[in-house]
Amino acid sequence: MRLYINIDHVATVREARKTDEPDPVAAALLCQEAGADGITAHLREDRRHIQDHDVERLRAAAKVFNLELATSSDVINLACRLRPYQATLVPEKREEITTEGGLDLSQPNPRLRETIRRLEEVGVRVSLFIDPDIRVLDAAKDLGVPAIELHTGRYAHSWRDSDLALQQLHQASRHAADMGLAVHAGHGLTYTNVAPVAAIAEIEELNIGHSVVSRALMVGMKAAVTEMRKALTYAS
Repeated sequence: MRLYINIDHVATVREARKTDEPDPVAAALLCQEAGADGITAHLREDRRHIQDHDVERLRAAAKVFNLELATSSDVINLACRLRPYQATLVPEKREEITTEGGLDLSQPNPRLRETIRRLEEVGVRVSLFIDPDIRVLDAAKDLGVPAIELHTGRYAHSWRDSDLALQQLHQASRHAADMGLAVHAGHGLTYTNVAPVAAIAEIEELNIGHSVVSRALMVGMKAAVTEMRKALTYAS
């Protein structure tokens, strides 16, 4: 099981003040030191958190870099120029707080096909962020990508009350693996709900961000205050 850490919300804190800290790249390096197998970042069309210069620096600093992106032409152009190890194509709406579901593959999407083609031509491994639905998985297979990422949002919202969403993840993972797709998963996974998903044999990679960044704020706060006290001491 590979663990990729999504560092978007380190940038969210930075962008609240439009300053230079906290630095997502510094956070990514710490994640790698702690054992993360890869770093994920989502360059949104509205640039609400991660910025273009972050992507350039992350491409250079991350051992394995997974760039999440929609089919916006300027973002695709940047991805083709920088060539991250992996590009995960996601749906995107300006008004959403976070990605609310998987790609809609129910209808032909020439733009999506062209995006996949362009990324693959420059050597980028492509994954599609999709809901755990058998028909959607079949459509993803038809697009010729090597990997999919299952949207775990429904599971994250319902796991305390029902195991239906977990069963769907099991079925979808098995179906995808049987078709030869690499299976990833993510969205809404936390320290309290991740274990049942991590136990699904076919899933080989998890992308987790908000929960880790939130936890880091708690477990690192004492150290941060101690360091500031030391800085004051040095100044006096």
